[in-house]
Amino acid sequence: MQFSTYMTQWLYGEDAYYSKYREIGKGGDFYTAVSSSMFFGGSIANRLIHSIDEGFLDEHCAIVEIGAHQGYMLADIIQFIYTLRPTLLETLEFVIIEPHPENVKAQLQYFKESFGDLVKLQHFDSLEQVNKKSAYVVANEIFDAFPCELVKEDKMLFMKGHDPEFKEQNKMVKSHCEKYGITSGEIGMGYEAFAKSLYDAFAKFEFVTFDYGDRGKRNDFSLRIYHEHKTYPFFALTDLMTIEEEKPKDVSIESLYKISDITYDVNFEHLIDAFESEGSKLELYKTQMAMLVEFGMIALLDELQKNVDEETYKSELNRAKVLIDPSFMGERFKGVVFRKDIENN
Repeated sequence: MQFSTYMTQWLYGEDAYYSKYREIGKGGDFYTAVSSSMFFGGSIANRLIHSIDEGFLDEHCAIVEIGAHQGYMLADIIQFIYTLRPTLLETLEFVIIEPHPENVKAQLQYFKESFGDLVKLQHFDSLEQVNKKSAYVVANEIFDAFPCELVKEDKMLFMKGHDPEFKEQNKMVKSHCEKYGITSGEIGMGYEAFAKSLYDAFAKFEFVTFDYGDRGKRNDFSLRIYHEHKTYPFFALTDLMTIEEEKPKDVSIESLYKISDITYDVNFEHLIDAFESEGSKLELYKTQMAMLVEFGMIALLDELQKNVDEETYKSELNRAKVLIDPSFMGERFKGVVFRKDIENN
């Protein structure tokens, strides 16, 4: 089978990795910006308020999170809205797109513990089910989990059981490689379909997302597996490895299948093309460090310093630094903002 089908089954099929509740952070397989600091969600909340104040979004729009895991990011956004502009909690609607019942249950429980009955959380299986005119849509690290194809020169990867082999490219993959000048690496699948689904769902939206990757080709493989905070380059577990090192003796692709995360670096040139081809407008593309600073994270930290003791401030500051430090998440992760406003198109 094509590798994209294999990866879909790994992450989203029956008994797959994302079909069950997964803890993110110290007790899970990896960290994200959300699990690193509440100021990630706080900065996104500050951006929402800015978009409302400038008149792009109105105070009755829906806040929609996709790929919410435990729901921590949306909860952080709500907490900062309460701090920065509490009257918005009376008008905004809060939505999570979540098809898996185990995750829905965990998110509802977390919101109940966090907010009691003060916040009403709505769940939908897909964007198509959300019947709202305007929305502020947020997602963190979702496109790196979209299935991908792997190419090497004029070949593409197929899986025979859990054994990989490169065979002749199909027309779609060959066309993509020619368009973006890719001779080696991953091709994200489904970006165009997602961009269309989002564009069709709302008359007006702002979409904010963060992921690791770059704008343009790398011509190298980034596909890797995360399991219990260990990273395994995919090809290091195969007979196709090109690096001079022994295979890990304690794991294999088969042993990690469906119990670990598998991911790759996002080609933001491809992602931006997918959204613009559907009519969305690219508003911002920056490193995570630059994006969060533009969203007002530094100002939020300054405000925190005025209202808490020094020990609490230093603790939160150190956690927030992980988000913007170039040696951690600041440079490798990128942020992108798209907008659609059908009234002004």
